[in-house]
Amino acid sequence: MQDLTDCDEEFDVVVIGGGPAGASAAGLLAQRGHRVLVLERERFPRYHIGESLIPGCLIVVEELGLTERLADMGFTRKYGGTMAWGRQQQVWGFDFAEGGPFRNTYQVRRADFDALLLTRARELGAVVVEEATVGEPLMDGDRVTGVSYTLRAAKETRQARARLVMDASGQARVLSRRLADVSWHDDLRNVAIWCYLQGCDLYPGERAGNILVENVPGGWFWFIPLSDGTTSVGYVTATAEADASGLTLPELFHEQMDATTELKRLAASARPVSAFRTARDWSYTGSRFHGPGWVSVGDASAFIDPLFSTGVTLATMSARGAVMAADAVLRGKAPEEEAMARFETAHREFLDNILAFVKGFYDRSKDRETYHRLAQRIIDPEETFPAHQDFVRLISGLAGKPVDAVAPPQVVTT
Repeated sequence: MQDLTDCDEEFDVVVIGGGPAGASAAGLLAQRGHRVLVLERERFPRYHIGESLIPGCLIVVEELGLTERLADMGFTRKYGGTMAWGRQQQVWGFDFAEGGPFRNTYQVRRADFDALLLTRARELGAVVVEEATVGEPLMDGDRVTGVSYTLRAAKETRQARARLVMDASGQARVLSRRLADVSWHDDLRNVAIWCYLQGCDLYPGERAGNILVENVPGGWFWFIPLSDGTTSVGYVTATAEADASGLTLPELFHEQMDATTELKRLAASARPVSAFRTARDWSYTGSRFHGPGWVSVGDASAFIDPLFSTGVTLATMSARGAVMAADAVLRGKAPEEEAMARFETAHREFLDNILAFVKGFYDRSKDRETYHRLAQRIIDPEETFPAHQDFVRLISGLAGKPVDAVAPPQVVTT
């Protein structure tokens, strides 16, 4: 933990949360010369689900100067995905190289990946305080001017003031829940249960690192091979369906796994090496992503069903967009309301595209070509690219650049 006794407790930006959204934002802001404080509730490294990355997050990894460091961490390389999905349980796949400049991404241990991002924020000059619980915001009228927080090792409440407070606290929405409502997506009120298996078979060649996504009558499974020889296997279903089954979640997991084809084949000789974990996967979108003196990023703004592993990309790309807006404001090159409104509009469009596709993809009565055409209608209605390429662009997080509209070119600094 970094001691703040010798640090100025007035900053340009206070970031609540040190996960991928907060760490990325802090690193990018510090890189631009701003004074940044990160307040993180946990001590890193810490466990987190969401091991499968898509190429969109590599944009920020590259900007933070972490491309080679990430490549050297030994994570499983993910060149694409395999789908056992749709009409007649077709098995089909895709390669990331079809949709953009990144040939592969990674299946990561989030404890290590997230720690990499937070360490980089420190290296770039951000002050990072772990085991810090954020309490009430500091207000001047309707403007947020900072936060109060408590260190786990101390009892007294401290204050940190800033020109901007960024909520990157994930689904806890530490600041946003006080200042914005959420709209729940009722058709995506899901629950997830997962564990880790040892001894799974893998696909041959480069496909060995593929994520497998397979639908079953009650929901769908993920299958994510990790570099330590274990595989993350999880089941997602509607909360109402899980409740109506009369089964415990582990019982439901096993029942539905018996209904798989590809997953059951790959895991035939595997054994569990962890207990089950569960999480509520209720998708939502905030009523607003910014207000006077504050902005939200990542899951603090919106959470979308994990079907396409978009979480880390949405976190890092929303952080990138918010940083571009904040940088313009802090340098006096754009009014706060104007810059933040541009960010929110751009990020909402990015979110809406992914959300629309997730909802359409949940209709498991279609075939591969229909899903490809759906992606094309959402991101490329003029059919500039082939439909299968639009599909890969969309699920890679590379369909459009969600920060392009954040500010006019003259306010963007590098």
